Amino acid sequence: MNAGSGLCALFFQPVTMSLSDPFLSIEDVTFSYGNGRVILNDVTLRFGRGQVVAIMGGSGMGKTTLLKLIGGLIRPQKGRILFDGTDVATADTQALYRARRKMGMLFQFGALFTDMSVFENVAFPLREQTDFDEEMIRDLVLMKLDAVGLRGAADLMPSAISGGMARRVALARAIALDPALIMYDEPFAGLDPISMGITAQLIRKLTDALQATAIIVTHDVAETFEIADYVYMVNAGRIAAQGTPEELTASTDPYVCQFLKGLPDGPVAFHYPAKSVEEEFGVRS
Repeated sequence: MNAGSGLCALFFQPVTMSLSDPFLSIEDVTFSYGNGRVILNDVTLRFGRGQVVAIMGGSGMGKTTLLKLIGGLIRPQKGRILFDGTDVATADTQALYRARRKMGMLFQFGALFTDMSVFENVAFPLREQTDFDEEMIRDLVLMKLDAVGLRGAADLMPSAISGGMARRVALARAIALDPALIMYDEPFAGLDPISMGITAQLIRKLTDALQATAIIVTHDVAETFEIADYVYMVNAGRIAAQGTPEELTASTDPYVCQFLKGLPDGPVAFHYPAKSVEEEFGVRS
């Protein structure tokens, strides 16, 4: 079976929702760590059900911080994070746990349990979060592995599979509980072109089949623009640009052009602020 080909028979057909009627919204959020540096400054983002929404930008611009805020791992100093009717920013422990049960997370590089088989990695959230019997868990695990093309690898250990396969196992684990929201932290990092393309298409197919909301934090423009419905670009703690891939590709904004084309010169400086060469080395012109 091709990756994802049987999913639509197992789940409802996709129903999309516009960003004006969001399933998840980040409203006027400001966040800084203990050092006082503002990571996010009054940002607003909206995510519709059934959509793949990308968050892009340079390193250290707050992309992964946004995922932590959505998951309630950290709390903003200002603003609201509304997920399916719950304000994650102010939720108590029980409400936060209920919200997290509707979330799936694909960590950078997969983060599989190395002492567990592929099967047991995918079964882990089912054992922890449900009271399903072993027969039900077996069927669900094999179904999820089949969706990512790895049912035949169920008995292998993570050390026996490639990096691309490990990422697909991690994806099967992330969707084990049929989450309403799936977050991907740099899902294409370290993958070869073939694995990258497979992973990108799996993200799109699984989002459609599960009617989920998918958030991709990434630097990879080509793969992301192939599957994303909407893109936010973050720079210096703010939303520097947003729009569909087509709109951003056509943009003449200097930051957008620099990021998408990988240009060394532009609003994002190559040199970190420093004294002039003359001041540093005592050179006289």
